[in-house]
Amino acid sequence: MANRLKQLVSHLSPKDMAAEIWQSVPLAPPDSIFKLTAAYKADTSKDKVNLGVGAYRDDNDKPWILPVVKKATQILLNDETLDHEYLPITGLSDFTNGAAKLILGSESPAIKEGRTVSVQTISGTGANHLGALFLSRFYNWNGPRKVYLSNPTWANHHAIFRNVGIEPVDYAYYDPKTIGLDFSGFIQILKNAPDRSIFLLHACAHNPTGVDPTPEQWRTIAEVIKAKGHYSFFDCAYQGFASGDLDRDAWAVRYFVEQGIPLLVCQSFAKNAGLYGERVGALHLVSVDQDTASRVKSQMSVLQRSEISNPPAHGARLVSLILNDPELFEEWKGDIKTMAERIKAMRRELRRLLTEELHTPGNWDHIVNQIGMFSFTGLNGEQCKELTETGHIYLTGNGRISMAGLNTGNIRYVAEQIDRVVHQ
Repeated sequence: MANRLKQLVSHLSPKDMAAEIWQSVPLAPPDSIFKLTAAYKADTSKDKVNLGVGAYRDDNDKPWILPVVKKATQILLNDETLDHEYLPITGLSDFTNGAAKLILGSESPAIKEGRTVSVQTISGTGANHLGALFLSRFYNWNGPRKVYLSNPTWANHHAIFRNVGIEPVDYAYYDPKTIGLDFSGFIQILKNAPDRSIFLLHACAHNPTGVDPTPEQWRTIAEVIKAKGHYSFFDCAYQGFASGDLDRDAWAVRYFVEQGIPLLVCQSFAKNAGLYGERVGALHLVSVDQDTASRVKSQMSVLQRSEISNPPAHGARLVSLILNDPELFEEWKGDIKTMAERIKAMRRELRRLLTEELHTPGNWDHIVNQIGMFSFTGLNGEQCKELTETGHIYLTGNGRISMAGLNTGNIRYVAEQIDRVVHQ
C-alpha cells in the first residue's frame, strides 16, 4: 500500500499536489453586509440609498471625522517623544485605565479595589473573541460548553463563540408581534437555563433590533441572573452613541457590578469615536479580589501574546488623549451628542412621515421607541426585497435599517418607498 501511494504521488507535480490538497475546501458565503454594500456601489440609480452600512454618516451621507479626533491627531503629530515601539501585550495602560473608568464609572469599587482586569483589544470584535477564548479555557462549566445569545443578535457573535469551541444557543429577546422586547420569554429562559450559564447581553442599543430593556426590566434581569448564578458577558459597542449620554448608556453594566454579579464587558470605540478602521477596543473582567484579578490578567496576557502579540498603538493613543484630558473629554461628549441627536431626529422624522403624512398602515411608534444606530422596521423579507430591487434601497432581509443612512435629502424618498411596499 505504501509503495502504491509513493507511485501515485511521484506522478504529481508540486502544483498538482497543492491543488489536490485544497480541492475539498468549500466556498464560503459572502458576508451579507459587505455583499449589500457592494451591490449598492454597483447600482447606477440616482435614487439609491444604503441603509445597511453600520457606520455613522453625516447629513451629507459622508463619513464624519469627529472634530475632537482631529484635534487629538494634531497633538500626536506634534509629539516628538512618540515612537513606533511595541505596546505592552495588554495594551496602553493610560487607555485601558481610562476605558475602564468610562464603562464602569470613575468611582467604581471594582476599580478602586483593584478587582478589574483591563486588556486592549482589536476593537469590540477582538474583545468578544478574547473574552470567549478566556472562558473556553478557564470557566468552570456546569454541563455543556454553550453560551446564550439573544435572538436575533449581531451575526458575528455566533462565529466568535463557535471558533473557540463554545456552542451558541438563542434565547428569546425580540418579539416580532410587538416589534419590541419579549421580556417574559427572556426571563423564562433565564430561569430555566442550568445554573451558572453564560448569557451574552447588549449593554445598550441592541444590535440589530435597537430594542433595549428599561432600567426596571434590567433590575429584574439582574435579580434572576444573580439568583441562578449566571455569568454575564456584556457587549458594549455604542456607549454614548445610543442616547448621547455616556453614563446613561453604561447604566446596566454599572448596576450589575453594584449587585456583585460576575461579569466581563467588551468595549469598542468604533462608533462613539468614529475610529472604525483604527480598531480600538478593550476587554474588562470584574473579579472577586485583587489576587484573582492578577491571575486572570496573567492568563489573558498569554492568550493575547499567542494571537496578536501586541495591540496597535495609534488609535489607543488618540482615545487615551480624549479620555484623560478634561477639555478634550468635554469636546468628545459634545461630538457624541451631535451624532446621537442626528439619528434621533431621523427616527422622529421617519415616524412622522409614515404616520402623519403618508398614513402608512400599521403602528410605527417602534421607530422612535428603539435606540441607537439600527432599527428593526417590521418589514418582511418580500417587502425588503421589493425595496431593494425596485426602490434601490439597500437593507438586510430581516428589515433592519441603519438610521445613520437616512438624511434630510433621502428620508422622504425612503418613507414613500416603505409606504409603497406596505400597501403592496
